[in-house]
Amino acid sequence: MSSLKRSLFGYSRPQVEATIKTKDVQIKGLEQNLERERLLSSEIEAETTSLSGMVIEREREIRELTLRLREANECHDRSIASLDAVTARLEELQAQARGQATRIRMKALREAVEVSQRVQALTDAAEEAPAGSNGNAPALSEEFDGLFEGQVRLEIGPLGDFSQLVGFEDAVGQLGASEISVERFSEGRATLSMHLEEPVDLLRELEDLSKLDFKVRHTAPDNLILDIDEDPGPEQRAA
Repeated sequence: MSSLKRSLFGYSRPQVEATIKTKDVQIKGLEQNLERERLLSSEIEAETTSLSGMVIEREREIRELTLRLREANECHDRSIASLDAVTARLEELQAQARGQATRIRMKALREAVEVSQRVQALTDAAEEAPAGSNGNAPALSEEFDGLFEGQVRLEIGPLGDFSQLVGFEDAVGQLGASEISVERFSEGRATLSMHLEEPVDLLRELEDLSKLDFKVRHTAPDNLILDIDEDPGPEQRAA
């Protein structure tokens, strides 16, 4: 208002109107700026609200995932504990099964020994050598030429340990025998079964291949019983 010039009857009307128009333009500009600021503020507020909602939703998802993770860990721990219990039970059952199998094998071996002893007693009684036998000479069949062929059972003992049995079995394998199996091993005596494709001088071959000193107790085309000399001398090697 200080720029307006006064006239005789007050301010100059044209100047007042011009000033009012200028102020109206300024006010309108300010109102437009205010509207733009209000719109921008609304957009910012809407975006802030949206972001706040997203943050809240993410926090909810994080809480749910944390809960699921905790439940999964607890389930995993329970599964591990259950697996440990099952493993322990399986090991216990395996131990029981091994013990039971051992008892069954031992019972079977004892019964086999008893049967073998009865059979051997009957065989010895039936094939008892005539006068002149002192128990160390072999009981030979008059028609048996000493060559073994086909399925043969061989009993030997007493063996000092299992390594001697393995060594003797290896010696038998070097004869060219097949289907070699240990049918019985009890109280130091072992019974082996083998198959010879061709005639073999079994005693002579065993003399050369085996490190054991033995005597012949009984011999037949399909059966041979050897006794290990526990105090061997050069002259006591089986011939």
